[in-house]
Amino acid sequence: MYAARLLPALRCRHPLSRSIFSFLKRSNHPKDPVPIVSEDNLFHPFSKSPFPALRARGEAIQRLAPCPVCASTHAHTHAHTKAQPKAVKFECPECGWPTHCTDEHWKEDVEHQKYCARLREANEDEHDLRSGRRMLEFELPGPQGYEEAVSLANWDVFWYTRGFASMDTERSRRHASKLLTFPITIGGTIHQHSGLTLSNQRLTPEGSRSLAALRSTLHVPPGAPETEEATVGKPQVRIFILGARAESSLPPHVWEQLCMLFPSTHFHLFFIGPQVSLPKPPGSGPIERLRHTRSSLERYGVPSYTVPYTPQLTITGMQANYAEVHAQFQHTLDPYSDMFFFFSPGFGFPSPDSFAENGEPLLQIASPTEWGPVLPMLLASKCPIFVTGFSPTDVERDVRSLSMAPEVSGEFEWVITPGPNAFGSEKWEVADFDPRVMVKTNWGIWAIRGKSRDVQEQNSLFSFLPQRS
Repeated sequence: MYAARLLPALRCRHPLSRSIFSFLKRSNHPKDPVPIVSEDNLFHPFSKSPFPALRARGEAIQRLAPCPVCASTHAHTHAHTKAQPKAVKFECPECGWPTHCTDEHWKEDVEHQKYCARLREANEDEHDLRSGRRMLEFELPGPQGYEEAVSLANWDVFWYTRGFASMDTERSRRHASKLLTFPITIGGTIHQHSGLTLSNQRLTPEGSRSLAALRSTLHVPPGAPETEEATVGKPQVRIFILGARAESSLPPHVWEQLCMLFPSTHFHLFFIGPQVSLPKPPGSGPIERLRHTRSSLERYGVPSYTVPYTPQLTITGMQANYAEVHAQFQHTLDPYSDMFFFFSPGFGFPSPDSFAENGEPLLQIASPTEWGPVLPMLLASKCPIFVTGFSPTDVERDVRSLSMAPEVSGEFEWVITPGPNAFGSEKWEVADFDPRVMVKTNWGIWAIRGKSRDVQEQNSLFSFLPQRS
């Protein structure tokens, strides 16, 4: 029950959480700032936090989260309710989160110890982010040396070979992995030195051909230097990030880290979804309006913007469902230069708006107002479709949903088999509606593409032969 409610909660992130990224700007540090709280004083109950955003989050949890002991026993209820558990009001003295309705229920709940250490870790991480200390882990390196190879095996060797500041603590690792998980998940998947290979059975033979087409555009011919000058004459590589939420609010210089892995490529990122962050109008807004930002409303017909950030990176955001704008791209989509990414799209979750004839909610992958019309469009393009999930259960749920979607089941072939993502976030994300529900952004990844029809037609000519499974 709790897991089914997690995705909408993560989609509707608390507005105060976006301010975490507001200080991630290029800057020189002539002098280290004086922290508001020191590294040995990071633990605070939410109600006593020195930061208003965390006090407000604690209040939000108290409004949303039910007491787990009440929920399991229904022994303590209001007279006018029907076995509704009380909301959490008591803050655990060990982790600082509102976790139970009373001290008595906190003491009674033996299950809480399974979650307490993670919750305390998350509490201290949130206070450290706002502490005001110099965040060395957020000082991102510049272009890679031409003869310096980047390893994409895991976070540790990536940070080392890219010249990041030393990640001396697990907390720094968690912060850096959360910040970079979106661009480096993409880079670590499509790069020619990706850790997802045929030998470890994550990449399929069909997927190898699909990625070979992309990589012929992403990289220069063997022996040639990967330089910015090599972008001349090459097609732009377009990455469509559908259902974009938090990733659309990352500062562009964080996305520029993707470009550092492909010096000879010009990327155009398209963030498309109803919850995409748009630049600030004068006086307010979710993300910073950069110098060269321009409105793209006339071009795309939906609230949108475009930023030509560097010669290698252009970013466009569209606040719309992809089905509304697909017609503008469908005749130009090319498997050699275009790809789609979904970050935890919730294909397998029940739709809140669409129902079958028997009254049961449709899965979002089949919903006409959500992903139902979108997946068939993408499969028809033959471009690779990459999908992440926030837990093993989430990945399995989305993969299973493929067999239940009209015009999707039987219409795709695997590019990358489901499994862990080496560049998932290592930071626990805690759900406000139930602090026991914790996930890690982009934990897993898999990919598909539209089935090759020429293979099917050829097989039909030799129908008397045994069919491949």
